Amino acid sequence: MRLGINLGYWGAGMDGDNLAVAQEADRLGYDVCWAAEAYGSDAPTVLAWVAAQTESIDVGSAIMQIPARQPAMTAMTAATLDSLSGGRFRLGLGVSGPQVSEGWYGVTFDKPLGRTREYVEIVRKAMSRERLTHDGEHWTLPLPGGPGKPIKLTVHPQREHIPLYIAAIGPKNLEQTGEIADGALLIFPSAAHLEETALRHIRAGREKAGLTMDGFDVCPTVPLAVGDDVNALADMFRPYTALYVGGMGSRKQNFYNRLAQRMGYEKEAAEIQDAYLSGDKAGAAAAVPHRLIDDTTLLGSVERIADRMRAYAEAGVTTLTLAPAGFTLDERIAALRAGTEALERAGLVD
Repeated sequence: MRLGINLGYWGAGMDGDNLAVAQEADRLGYDVCWAAEAYGSDAPTVLAWVAAQTESIDVGSAIMQIPARQPAMTAMTAATLDSLSGGRFRLGLGVSGPQVSEGWYGVTFDKPLGRTREYVEIVRKAMSRERLTHDGEHWTLPLPGGPGKPIKLTVHPQREHIPLYIAAIGPKNLEQTGEIADGALLIFPSAAHLEETALRHIRAGREKAGLTMDGFDVCPTVPLAVGDDVNALADMFRPYTALYVGGMGSRKQNFYNRLAQRMGYEKEAAEIQDAYLSGDKAGAAAAVPHRLIDDTTLLGSVERIADRMRAYAEAGVTTLTLAPAGFTLDERIAALRAGTEALERAGLVD
């Protein structure tokens, strides 16, 4: 099992530290450094900055939002980043959610599966430097009856095939991800529930495409905190879990809330959401069960984290992306180093 690092969103107050964390991950031999975007910092700019100041670690978008860019623009960005980084770019895509898609980008959040499938088809065709044509429900290229003509990408990507990942949570999206992508970006992964909540759906998609799981990258992001008091460490992530389960989306359309329900937390997920949407964020955080946090993070001593890493590897994770917690740069660097030590103790180093 490989290790990755997730820097989250740029502009959250630790920007200088984030670069130092990425550079330390590079030095320690981490496989990939991911950056996110929502409606603040954009991922490609951050990744270009990190790639320019690291040596061997891959850089990946987790995610570039589909409603934010036309697919041809995404292909241009991916090809440029892959060339500038010397073949170290990974393209992670996702539809975001209805509030961001419609409120920030002005793009109707409808038919996300069909939109994602077409988007991936166009991006891959453009990156392959074919003359770009597409006749679908969501995009038509070139537009009919006008001056447009099929053209091809002028930039040569460093590699013939840039790895393409999709952020997926729901069963249908997971199945389609297995069918059309090279990897899946997962969130709130529980090793005990990974088969039922994710892998069986991904595997079904792979089988539909006549493929196996060989070479497919199962890549969840897991917060990491090192220390002796597991309960206190878990409490650090209560606001984070409450935000996603309770407030990331509307009452009717919250993918993270549904995931918590599929993991057996139906009652608790409803309580968290009720509190959060009523404005009681502290109450929402208090309603998050300790077990839900502990199951979806890496907490405790290096030995305990090593045991949990083994469980993730046995469940089918191929790249475990860590989000190291800490109030200072030294604490985050220490967490990174503990991650590599835990991987070694777990016997999971290639």
